[in-house]
Amino acid sequence: MTWEIISTLITRAQTGDRAAFGELVERFHPAVYAVALARMRDPNEATELAQEVFIHAMTKIDQLRDPHCFVGWLRQITVRMAINRVTRKGPVKGVEPEYLQNAPGAGDGPLDEMIRTEDRADIWKGLDRLKDIDRDTLVAFYIQGRTLKQMARQFETPVGTIKRRLHVARNRLRCAMESKAIA
Repeated sequence: MTWEIISTLITRAQTGDRAAFGELVERFHPAVYAVALARMRDPNEATELAQEVFIHAMTKIDQLRDPHCFVGWLRQITVRMAINRVTRKGPVKGVEPEYLQNAPGAGDGPLDEMIRTEDRADIWKGLDRLKDIDRDTLVAFYIQGRTLKQMARQFETPVGTIKRRLHVARNRLRCAMESKAIA
């Protein structure tokens, strides 16, 4: 396909010709998929992203001023949408501690399970020795899986303060657990 034909298809697509846009999709899908796969590193995600890119391009093609810039324009849409998709993935959801305690181990034996149970109990005892704010901060971040931003909203505190609280609370927990081990 020559650039004259591609330029004509782009011009027709800008006037609302869906068949022309369909031909552009067929022609440029492998390139968009390749860029998406390079960014996403997952074939399924790359396929979904390529579809979203072409949907977005179809709605915005009338904003393209120069048909000769179509390839770069399409590539830039792909890159930006890939970055958005990666950065906007939801955080790992936290669960209540009692659910975690009932989760099966990955092939560990009874001794490993016993040690893990004792360690878990020691950590909870250490958490109980901390001030409420330290305990709540550690539980929100490590047990419930909250992000720093979520915690900042929950505690009505800046993210920087949350980071400092996490640092201080970890040190206090370590000291509380070390003093328990010595005693």
